[in-house]
Amino acid sequence: MNENAPRRAQLFVTCLIETFRPEAGMAVVQTLESLGVAVEFPIGQTCCGQPAFNAGAWDDARAMGRYTLGVLAQSDAPIVVPSGSCGDMLLHHYPELFANDPRFGPLAEQIAARVFEFSQFLVDVLGVADVRARFPERVAYHPSCHLSRGMEVTQPPRALLQNARDAQLVELNDADACCGFGGLFALNMSEISSAMLERKLDALDAAQPQTVVSCDMGCLLHIGGGLHRRGSSIQIRHLAEILANADALE
Repeated sequence: MNENAPRRAQLFVTCLIETFRPEAGMAVVQTLESLGVAVEFPIGQTCCGQPAFNAGAWDDARAMGRYTLGVLAQSDAPIVVPSGSCGDMLLHHYPELFANDPRFGPLAEQIAARVFEFSQFLVDVLGVADVRARFPERVAYHPSCHLSRGMEVTQPPRALLQNARDAQLVELNDADACCGFGGLFALNMSEISSAMLERKLDALDAAQPQTVVSCDMGCLLHIGGGLHRRGSSIQIRHLAEILANADALE
């Protein structure tokens, strides 16, 4: 672990994790605390405004953004986001939304400078690629679009999975292809979304992992729904849930 690594962090947990997969949020906390990082949880946090932003309702997105900036500004700790999607919103789109705002523009830039996706924070900030996790299964990694293309975080999740004891990382055909979720895209362009999902499910069927892992809950819920409809036994897990499955290794 880096000697100068921060010893505390704010957790921006995201709406999907809070609502649909709180155990992933708890796994983030468990992993960070196991590395000696004290986790702050701003109790007033809510949606970052990305759905409104993606829908073109930028005034609504700004209203949520102003509130979120105020919440996150109450601490100067790094902001850890277990989602490339929400992380990309805070990192890139908040400065865009408030570019001409004399008050919130500088604040958006200040907050963006402290935003890190979960795996990025572990590997690039803390300097930890091995959290002593053990996960004895065949695992496939789905790189989410916002994480790999928006935040340009590609290697940290793979490094963490490769170092998980007894895990066998299997590669997917066209692994970088979108799963078809894309938030509102899945609703507005449902036929295209479904076709993209089918291609991802076919790749999973071919690779035959026991678990598919990603860093974005939206992708996992979308893929998980498709797997369920196919009657597949493949499970979905957020990366943090793998990493929190740690043994006290000698």
